[in-house]
Amino acid sequence: MSTTEFAIRLLVATIAGLLIGFERGWHHKSAGLRTNTLVAIGSALFVVLSIKITQTDGDVTRIIAQVVTGIGFLGAGIIFKEGINIRGLTTAATVWCSSAIGCLAAAGYYLETFIGTILILIINYFFLPIDKRLSDRNTEDTDDESPQ
Repeated sequence: MSTTEFAIRLLVATIAGLLIGFERGWHHKSAGLRTNTLVAIGSALFVVLSIKITQTDGDVTRIIAQVVTGIGFLGAGIIFKEGINIRGLTTAATVWCSSAIGCLAAAGYYLETFIGTILILIINYFFLPIDKRLSDRNTEDTDDESPQ
């Protein structure tokens, strides 16, 4: 892999992470612009490293598997419980997706990186009002159920 290809792969991961992180920051989430960008870049760096060290011998998927595990621990730190409510699941899932986006970019799957990024943005941005409405509806349904 040339230095130019290395830079392009990291740049694609960076842009995708920035877009995802911007959306999270826009909605005032704890893991926003910098976190998602760094996760995408870090994942991309590990994948590029894996590609480079296994060019002649080895299994490129071994480091990628460890990236997935590491991001799982990072995501667990984002999730917290407030009383009976659990918060941060979507943000943790988004960080996990940012890692996958970084892995795709580093592997040179640029179209797949773009498609994945767009889907993450659509789900987080456009589905938010639907999700809030469903949550409000569930609260209203349980409030309406009184013993008779």
